[in-house]
Amino acid sequence: MPLSVESMDFLMENRLQNSREWFLAHKAQYQQFVLTPLIQLVEQLYPSLYSIDPKLIIEPKVNRSISRIYRDTRYTRDKSLYREHMWLAFSRDRKEPNCPPAFVFEFWPDGWRFGCGYYYMPPALMQQVRDMALANDKRFLAAQAVLKQHPEYVLEGDTYKRQHYPDYPPDLQLWLNRKDCCLVCNSRDFDLLFSPLLSQTLAKGFAQMQPVYEFLLAASQLYLHQ
Repeated sequence: MPLSVESMDFLMENRLQNSREWFLAHKAQYQQFVLTPLIQLVEQLYPSLYSIDPKLIIEPKVNRSISRIYRDTRYTRDKSLYREHMWLAFSRDRKEPNCPPAFVFEFWPDGWRFGCGYYYMPPALMQQVRDMALANDKRFLAAQAVLKQHPEYVLEGDTYKRQHYPDYPPDLQLWLNRKDCCLVCNSRDFDLLFSPLLSQTLAKGFAQMQPVYEFLLAASQLYLHQ
């Protein structure tokens, strides 16, 4: 079964109730409307993601490819127990020291998106990305071509307030003036989100983003050996 209006309704109500007792009383709804569709989506995406990188972790389990619904409240002022924002993430082993990039799909009450990249990048890794961009590395050029071929994909991430590379073309500055980066496709097409066609859309998008993944993966491997 695909994600549905009931999936969103449950996530919003669960966050609003903010109660372990309420969650446990409605856990069957969580499993039916949230967890089961995400498990099935991981299974549907397995062939396409495996063809991109056989080392990706593609496991239909919570804390592997599927996010937890419980929030970690140890280091935040927001002590809400549950999240209404769920995601899938596919990367090589995150315990590896080279900080591998990930393919991601996430959704929340206001929209959804998919992409490839990082939530956070160590400064030395982002500098490796800049160095490859400045050197016109062929893997960077292939990644840059994805942005030109697919204007619906945008490069996101924190940027410097002051331009550090003002003399370079704007398409290079997109990479050079960032602290981290993730290529994403944002959407508010809930008909597609709730459709059986979602897995095909994600598989196609991830395949189109493969050059970006391979560029960032190469940067992470060079970063490891610095």
